[in-house]
Amino acid sequence: QVQLVESGGGLVQPGGSLSVSCAASGSIFSVLAMGWYRQAPGKERELVAVITSGGNTSYADSVKGRFTISRDNAKNTVYLQMNSLKPEDTAVYYCNAQVQRLGSVILGNYWGQGTQVTVSS
Repeated sequence: QVQLVESGGGLVQPGGSLSVSCAASGSIFSVLAMGWYRQAPGKERELVAVITSGGNTSYADSVKGRFTISRDNAKNTVYLQMNSLKPEDTAVYYCNAQVQRLGSVILGNYWGQGTQVTVSS
């Protein structure tokens, strides 16, 4: 099995910074793309940022210039540094990873349990 465990998040004032991280563990052969999604109350889950195993990144327009995604391939961990946070960034943030498990040629799509980020004064 593969598990994604997130950490970080919490409450921050508008304009502040916060970081979240997500570590993949289990029977992993390789981890391809890793990313962060978020879901606000009453809204659909949306892509925030994604990073390939080679380090190529892509961001939602709403977070460009404010959020930075990075990863440590040796630790199978992805990070999201969030700066200049706005109230509209408030959501549950979910980690996502495309993982090839040991002994398998199939790519699996895995999700973390989610971590709450609240931006409020």
